[in-house]
Amino acid sequence: MIEETYTPAPAADFVLPFSMPELGVRGRVVRLETVSERALSAHELPEPAGRLLGEGLVLTAMLGSSIKLDGRLTLQTKGSGPLDLLTVDYYGADAERVCAGLRGYARVDAGKLAQLRADAGAFERVVGEGVLAISIEPRLGDQRYQGIVPLSTKGLAASAEAYFAQSEQLPTTIKLAAAPAYVPGNKRAAWRAGGIMLQAIPDSKRDEDDWERLSMFVGTVEDIELLDATLAPEELLWRLFHQDAVRVHTPECLVFHCACDAARIAGVLRNYPAEDLQGLADADGMIRARCEFCGATHSFGTGDLTSSS
Repeated sequence: MIEETYTPAPAADFVLPFSMPELGVRGRVVRLETVSERALSAHELPEPAGRLLGEGLVLTAMLGSSIKLDGRLTLQTKGSGPLDLLTVDYYGADAERVCAGLRGYARVDAGKLAQLRADAGAFERVVGEGVLAISIEPRLGDQRYQGIVPLSTKGLAASAEAYFAQSEQLPTTIKLAAAPAYVPGNKRAAWRAGGIMLQAIPDSKRDEDDWERLSMFVGTVEDIELLDATLAPEELLWRLFHQDAVRVHTPECLVFHCACDAARIAGVLRNYPAEDLQGLADADGMIRARCEFCGATHSFGTGDLTSSS
């Protein structure tokens, strides 16, 4: 079923909510193209790390959009493997930004990753033992919330499923995919990412047999179905759930958004003693701070920082 005033989802960079209220379940489809490409172009990553950052962007969009957030949601993994840190921020839409924003960063030791060789694509080897943390920072009013669960050896999706089971007591099934897309004439691959989430509706009646059946359907989704911009997400949902009165809701747009702020960085630097600022400066007397999320470099003259302190 489609809402009477429904506008179809775009080819990419969206969250498409859907529900089957009669069965007590809801979900989301996410597909990223421009957003994932912008996030992953800020720094070169080995392909296994790029795939995980792409999946993290999709998962964070699912989580942030599901709570109608006015503020920031941060997903972070910390592990013992070559990729020891992954951070993704979701910024809810506001008066200045019609679309919700995403940015992400992965810190990886490329040398250690290369040593894994055949195991370089295995999540438990790339990330290692660690934790998944989800933090929510409302822009106004409410206090910050953080939930932490151990990382599953099966990947980000399984780790998030465990988070919902532990913190929300909500059965959840998630499928994530990310891959570099090679276009003729372009030497550089462009990253694409996508995913689908199915979740029990809180305080609703739900038949376990129906849940197992629907979860099995989600498990059959191929990566290409999540990444292919020529496949409408509504068509994907019809393929999966056409016998179950699936309802699609208004799609939500996503953009790359980085909150790095030169003024804030300058304010921090002004708290440093003048001799420490000189130690931070390059040979030309400029202090340069590079944002790991967007790749932007903010430059400050030591004289400007000390003269206004």
